[in-house]
Amino acid sequence: MTRDEYGTAYQKGYGLTVRFLVSRGLPYDAAQETAQAAWTRGWERLGQLRDPKMVLTWMNSIALNIHRSFLRREPLAHTLPEVPTPPKINLAAIDAQRILQCCKKKDRIVLERHYIEGFKVQEIATEHGWTETAVRIRLLRARRAVGKRLGRVYPQPAREAETKVAAVA
Repeated sequence: MTRDEYGTAYQKGYGLTVRFLVSRGLPYDAAQETAQAAWTRGWERLGQLRDPKMVLTWMNSIALNIHRSFLRREPLAHTLPEVPTPPKINLAAIDAQRILQCCKKKDRIVLERHYIEGFKVQEIATEHGWTETAVRIRLLRARRAVGKRLGRVYPQPAREAETKVAAVA
């Protein structure tokens, strides 16, 4: 293959090599750099080309090999930068025992039975001799206590809000 023939092949094939690399998952900029390096390496090793009709296939294989060698040299794990701000949740409050300690004993029992052990409200009520309504109220209290422990803010009931507005006015 002569110098002019290679130049013509480069003009026709460079864009095709870039598209080939993009189809393999490379970003466009990286595909352009890799294609340029492949065509340069092909020029340096032009004597190894057996069939001038296969120059585009040869360039694409060179480009793919360059990309693969880059991937092998790149470290597999990247270190993440330090986060300067603390997380939004209170990580110390995630400990289940500490969370359950913020509830009253009976509320804690209901919470454990219902959410951890999977008992239904009716089963808990019959086991302890309570009404189903009492169990639901205990669950509500326990959920609110745990929510406060985790930093959740609950809206005030309508009656308390009206009373506070009337007292201010």
